[in-house]
Amino acid sequence: MRDVAVIASAQRQERSIDNESEVEFMVPLMQQVKESVGLTQQDIGFTCSGSSDFIAGQAFSFVMTIDGTGPVPPISESHVEMDGAWALYEAWVKLQMGEVDTALIYGYSKSSPGSLRDVLATQMDPYYVAPLWPDAFAIEALAARQMLEAGKVDHQRLAEIASRARTHAATNPHAVRRTEKSVEDIMGEAPMADPLRPSDISAAADGGCVVILAAGDRARELSDRPAWIRGIDHRTDAHTLGVRDLTQSMSARIAGEKAGVGDDKVDFAELYAPFTTSEYVLTEALGLGDDVVINPSGGALGAHTMMASGLIRIAEAAERISRGDGDRAVAHAGSGPVLQQNLVCVLEGE
Repeated sequence: MRDVAVIASAQRQERSIDNESEVEFMVPLMQQVKESVGLTQQDIGFTCSGSSDFIAGQAFSFVMTIDGTGPVPPISESHVEMDGAWALYEAWVKLQMGEVDTALIYGYSKSSPGSLRDVLATQMDPYYVAPLWPDAFAIEALAARQMLEAGKVDHQRLAEIASRARTHAATNPHAVRRTEKSVEDIMGEAPMADPLRPSDISAAADGGCVVILAAGDRARELSDRPAWIRGIDHRTDAHTLGVRDLTQSMSARIAGEKAGVGDDKVDFAELYAPFTTSEYVLTEALGLGDDVVINPSGGALGAHTMMASGLIRIAEAAERISRGDGDRAVAHAGSGPVLQQNLVCVLEGE
């Protein structure tokens, strides 16, 4: 296996980006991340993106964003209709094949023009669930009710998760929910999707993230302290909600084991947790104890850019490793209803 590292990243998240198209706000991020390591597009061996034509409301919308990379002369390129974290996984595989030494990965979306909680209903089972049009908040609320009634978690614990996320997000310039709130104040909020309160639910954002990967000595040439990917794996649970235990995540547990989360001490974790219940499930599945700092960026509760939030978790973890804030981190990305799909990435410094 080749050593592959995250060597640079850039992101932008805002509650609403009204006067710019996806191409317009992604091009500066692409330029910024390449300039930070002294590369041009022609120095990049492989480019891979993650986005959703459905959210964009236009077929093959990603082609226009590829134009923004500067693909002339022609470049080696691919696209996944998934969070950019899965584009990073594809690029990691490409680097493992030894054909290239560098890769540019990006993910993005603008969800503000519509109702994301309703749009996500279209990913449900098309025969039995989607026709009922349950929004994403309602589906998670069902899982939350199961957790509460089973005694696996209580309102106090969920409020503590929400309060901590707000505290961390307050110091993150990319977060859109930056007002701190006490556990008591959160407990006093009226339910938004019973039993979930507003602070239990992610803060939707427009934006994107760009990451550069490099292999071996090339990574060491371009970065003083690369964040090495020591393990990466992704798994999926069943699509049908009725055959899953929504109070836990078997796919996250398996992905964590395969990626080697438990092989050594974890300093901090960036988890794709769009609900407080998501964070509870993930910390249990990945075996993260109280000594691990969870979502020091504020996570998706602080800012949730669909199709980029998972890639942002990897970027946030890598930045902290490169700064020397820790030696070993876990980054996680998810997709589908109630954490149906899970990708786990373990990062280490040298």
